[in-house]
This record gives sequence, structure tokens and C-alpha cells, in this order.
Amino acid sequence: MTSTPQRQHHPDEPGHAHAGASSHAHGHSHSHGPATPVSNHLRKVIAAVLIPFAAAVVAGLIVLWPGGTPDHKAHERSGLGFDQQTVAGRVVKVEEVNCADVNAQPQQPVEPGQEAANQEGGAGGPAKKTVCERATIEVTSGKDKGRTFEEIVPPNASRKYSTGQKLKLSYAPKAPKNLQYSISDVERALPMALLAGLFALAVVAVGRLRGVFALVALAVSFGVLTLFILPAILAGSNPLVVAVIGGSAIMLIALYMCHGLTARTSVAVLGTLISLLLIGLLGSLFIGWASLTGNTDDQTGLVHGLYPGIEIRGLLLAGVIIGSLGVLDDVTVTQTSAVWELREADPTAGWRKLYAAAMRIGRDHIASVVNTLVLAYAGASLPLLLLFSIADSGVEAVATSEIVAEEIVRTLVGSIGLVASVPVTTALAALVVSADRAPRVGAERGGAEQVGAGQVGAGQVGAGQGAGGGRSGRGRRRRARGR
Repeated sequence: MTSTPQRQHHPDEPGHAHAGASSHAHGHSHSHGPATPVSNHLRKVIAAVLIPFAAAVVAGLIVLWPGGTPDHKAHERSGLGFDQQTVAGRVVKVEEVNCADVNAQPQQPVEPGQEAANQEGGAGGPAKKTVCERATIEVTSGKDKGRTFEEIVPPNASRKYSTGQKLKLSYAPKAPKNLQYSISDVERALPMALLAGLFALAVVAVGRLRGVFALVALAVSFGVLTLFILPAILAGSNPLVVAVIGGSAIMLIALYMCHGLTARTSVAVLGTLISLLLIGLLGSLFIGWASLTGNTDDQTGLVHGLYPGIEIRGLLLAGVIIGSLGVLDDVTVTQTSAVWELREADPTAGWRKLYAAAMRIGRDHIASVVNTLVLAYAGASLPLLLLFSIADSGVEAVATSEIVAEEIVRTLVGSIGLVASVPVTTALAALVVSADRAPRVGAERGGAEQVGAGQVGAGQVGAGQGAGGGRSGRGRRRRARGR
């Protein structure tokens, strides 16, 4: 009794060829990530816009570069604010004394009816003893190292001193010898360095490699601010031009370093650039229209007195642009990322659908970011707002005063640019990703996989029929032999 061997499929036969092609296509589609959503043509278009812009920023840095920090020896120190000589010192001893003995009567607020009570106490009874503190300070650096002097601290002073505390002392060489040194500030380098270390540790722990790049970008931004923007303004360059060039350099370095040299980041750069131009135009218009001078505090007045050539109004506008840059980066990167993720989730979506979906995300972002920006400015101006709350003035009088109007213009101009960045960046990102041909390639690949799968199914059906026919033929031969 012989048996017919079953027919083995050879790899070169059609049925196996279809199965192999299908398995290869399926494995290829899962071994790679989504297709790049921007074609080479669109990359060239984006590069054609950004490369001239980056070249203009580099040229501006070269032309306006101040060549170093300004020469402080060119003018005599005023002895005011930060423009004074300082040395290190420490508190050697603190003791309590009678304020009257050291001629240091504190100025205390007088409540209604308190003045009459004080007069009665002064006429009929002994005056109330007021305790002050006498701190002995030692100079620990400079040519007068080891010299000591005394500082009287009234009881209502906001700052108290303790033995061993490190201080910063201001030095006035032209003053009388016993008045040459005075306390300028306390030494707080250690807590500030510890806080900066904790910040860096938190950024790296959460962001990992991206967090490291963010810290490097932060250091570069600080370098551009201290080595280019501030010295260039002090050298007499237009503050607005310096702020635009320096801010653009910070934007390019920070975005590309933190998010990579990709088309997605380039779209965020374009959205940020357009929004910065809008902020500059609105700020220039309303600062001039509202007749804001920018000279509203002691620091600005001191800078203008030391460097009369600085344009204070331009300095105000430069502050608006630089202050809005950080929040703009956050918004534009978030919107471009949202559009890219929506495109990967639905490769067939057109730009209108992508724009509508991303704008729903952007509207939530607008509500939180604008509130953050307003509260940030309000928090920085809280003591000023308290003064106006104490004063008996109406809301209109307070809001239209220059010192408050300056903050209002700064806040509203930055917020308008922030709001405008959402639809502008979203529209740019939607147009870029929808103009790509990659989804059609993926669709063709999916169709090929379906056809291959169908052919494999047909081959399996044919193989089953062949096997069934073989079994049927063997049965007929057995019955014939039996007869």
C-alpha cells in the first residue's frame, strides 16, 4: 500500500510569494514610526524664510556688539543705588540701648487721639523708654579691613541684625571718616545659590536630557542679555533695535536648543516672530499715544542721569518685548506640538479640521496664560497698588496716572500679542502639515497590505481545496482495491 506524498509549497511558487510579500509589508509598517509630516519641499520653503532672518540677526549682533561692558571709570560714581563702592563686613556685637541716649527717636505713626495722650504723658509723667539696638560692624575686606563702626537700629526698623551675620557695606571715600562706611545690604549668596541648585536639579530630574538643554539655553539667554543687550543700550544704541535683535537671538537659540532643529520648531519660531512684531508695533503706538516717558522710578532716573544718551521711552518698549518673549515661546511651541500630534492621530485631516481642533486647545491655553501674565505684573507692582489703595483717589485717576498706565500698557500689549500668537501659529502649523504628501504614501502602503492579505487568503483556500481533493482521491483508490 503506497501513499501519495503531500505536495510541499516551494518558496518560489506564487502562493508563498504572496505570503512573504504580505508579511514583509506588515513588518515594515510597524518597525518605523509615523512618516515625517513635512516634505523636503516644505523644509526648503521654511528654510528660505528663516535663514535670511537668522542671517539678519547675526549681522545685527556683529554691527551693534558693544565690545565689552561699559567703562565705569569714564564717570565718577554717584554713590546712589548700585553705583557705589562696596566691601564685605560682618556683625561683631549687638546690644540694646535707650534710643534717647543715642539720639535715635523712631518715627512712629500717630493714631487719632494718640497725640493728645502723648502730650499729657509728657507734661505730667515720665516719657516712655524706647529700646533700640546698637550693632558693631567690622569691615572684612578692602584697605580698611579690621576697622569697626556702629549702626543704630530703631525698634520699628524692618531689618534686624544678629551677631556673626555677613553684610555688604557701602563706602563713601569723600565722607567724614566716621561716616565713610554704612550697611548697604545683607550677604545672601548661600541661600540664592542653594535655591538655584534646587531649581536646576528639579529641571534635570523631570526633563532629563531636555532639561539639561533647557538649562544651557537659559545660560545662553542670560549671556546674551548681560553681554549684548545691556552693554549695547549703555553704549548708546537704540534700545528698541537692540531688544529686537537680542530677543530674536535668544528665541532662536532657546527654541532650537530645547526642541531640536526640526520643521516643527521652525513653525514655532515663525509664529513667535510674527507675534513679536505685533507687540513691537502696538507698544510703539500706544506708548507714544499715551505720552509715556518711561521715567517713573528712581532706578530709571539714576540710569538716565548717569547715561543721558539713553532713550528712556525706547527702554520701556524694549522691556515690553523682552518680557513677552518667554511666554510667547511657551504658547507657540504648545500649539505647533498640538497640530503635529493631531495630524499623526488623523493623517487624513485637512488643514481646516486641524486648525479647529488645535484652536480648542489654544483657547484653554489663552485663558490660563493671559491670567498668568496679568498676575505676574500685578505681583511685581503690589506695593504700588497698595499705595494707591491707601490714597483717596478714584479708579480712573489711579489707572491713568503714568506710573500705573505704564504697567497697564505693558500688560495689555503683551497680552494682545500672546492671544494673537495662538491663531497665527496654529494656522501656520496646520497649513504646513496639511500640504505634505506623506499620508497618501501611507494610504497606498495600507492598500497594498490589504491586497496582499487577500491574495494570501485565496492561496490558503486553494491549498485547502487541493488537500481535500487529495484525500478524496485516496478514498476512491481504497474502495477500488476492496472491490
